[in-house]
Amino acid sequence: MALQEPFPDLEEILTSIGAGGDQVAAIDASEGAAGNISVCIGWPIEVRRHFPIVEEIKLPQPAPHLANHVVIVTGSGRRLREIRVNPAANLAAVLISADGVGGTLHTAPGRLFERVTSEWNSHLAVHDDTVERTGTNFHAIVHAQPPKLVYLSHVPAYSDETYLNGRLLRWEPETIVNLPAGIGFLPFMVPGSGPLMAANVANLRTHRIVLWAKHGVMARSSISVKRAVDRIEYAETAANYEYMDLLTGGRAEGLTVAELKAVVAAFDVDTNQV
Repeated sequence: MALQEPFPDLEEILTSIGAGGDQVAAIDASEGAAGNISVCIGWPIEVRRHFPIVEEIKLPQPAPHLANHVVIVTGSGRRLREIRVNPAANLAAVLISADGVGGTLHTAPGRLFERVTSEWNSHLAVHDDTVERTGTNFHAIVHAQPPKLVYLSHVPAYSDETYLNGRLLRWEPETIVNLPAGIGFLPFMVPGSGPLMAANVANLRTHRIVLWAKHGVMARSSISVKRAVDRIEYAETAANYEYMDLLTGGRAEGLTVAELKAVVAAFDVDTNQV
């Protein structure tokens, strides 16, 4: 899927990132400076008026399919809830070079960070992989730390992806409609590490959202930042139901398999859709 003209301008994209940051904060999924957002743009867009300071950089790994794309990304240590108030202080724009090895970092004079997010390698790798596979001209990624999902990832039984999805998809019909491929799961890996990056790329090929054990989640969308955040909110709402059920001794039935199948049939949900 690709966005069609007229394409959003930079102001609209910055506003959408700010709104996404507010939405993540509203569900308590970005304590302090936790969480990060990036948007990959595949059409020509002028960034210098907002981000006039220029610096050549080397990418953490090659991104050949992002050649000449612009990636707008949050700065390390910045609070997602503050993006809306001052986008230029909290975001950077990276124009990927034609060889996909380096890029031009554009920032504002009042930037409040030393470097871009520590999860930059995962953002870049997922964007590159998705653009290669789908040919999309827009891709948004949101990393957040929703507390109920993270809590469940500490419980050994929920480290089984089939069990995790069986428990979480049973609470509301909307969950499987909006997360038709379910929720991916990765065992704990050091944040920002190469193994996490590689496993995350592979898992987000088959899911729209993946739970990083004992850490957080990453969600993606080829439509909008808010759509990616919505996916986090649907998953966290399901985890909140599951958490309440655990507290009350597992008394609730939840949607049965037959009821879930009826929802899938009624709404023509493609459970292989990612």
